[in-house]
Amino acid sequence: MTKSNREGKLTVMIVPDGPRESRTFQLSYRALRALAVIGAVMALVLTIMLGSWSYLAARALRATSLEAEVEVMAGDRARLGVLGQRLETIEEQYQGMRDLFGYALSDELSDVWLPPPTGPRQAGTRGVRAKDGPTLPSVWPLTIRGFVTRGLHEGLEGEHPGLDIAVASNSYVRAAGGGTVSDVGEDAVYGRFVVIDHGQGYSTLYGHASVNLVGIGQKVREREVIALSGSTGRSTGPHLHFEVLVDGTPVDPLTVVQQPT
Repeated sequence: MTKSNREGKLTVMIVPDGPRESRTFQLSYRALRALAVIGAVMALVLTIMLGSWSYLAARALRATSLEAEVEVMAGDRARLGVLGQRLETIEEQYQGMRDLFGYALSDELSDVWLPPPTGPRQAGTRGVRAKDGPTLPSVWPLTIRGFVTRGLHEGLEGEHPGLDIAVASNSYVRAAGGGTVSDVGEDAVYGRFVVIDHGQGYSTLYGHASVNLVGIGQKVREREVIALSGSTGRSTGPHLHFEVLVDGTPVDPLTVVQQPT
């Protein structure tokens, strides 16, 4: 039982069962309040410690999870690097095959002039604007690079008066310069061919075409499509035979026109 006295103290009496003596304790209200405050502070500290431990434990688990994710991402990054290298190799091989067989690397019509089917000629809406009138040959005779398989005066059969450029059949053959078509025909050597007179003693010849698209006396512009490549005449495969002549004498075309890189 408890009771309070006049001096502001609290008396606590413990009365046990049996023959044991009763015990009495006295606590002042000040001491009791101090004990209550200490208990509350200890409870608060314990709560904070438990909360901090829980937070730190959660952060530790999250750190472990993040480390595992980083390891997975590092592995994925390494695999992506290997795949990227393989892709670059495949692209280089693919590009080489396209160059070898003459397929357009981008827009094949981006650097040609195609005459309209009817009516007066107008410059095409795509690519480089064609030059009017005669111009000396300076443009590569194909819309693609192709692959030079034989040059001027090369080969086992003696003189070879021009370039052989391997391309796929039906690739666009374009005029290396503006001028007038002086000859169109077909023979056993050149197959289907076109000859353009550019003036000032310059002329160009385009051989082994599958189809000629111009006629004798026709005016053509620089870069205008004049034929489609093929393998007619004395030919072992699809290619363009291209000659540049000055006063009837063949000169090396690579000294006159610029080969694409």
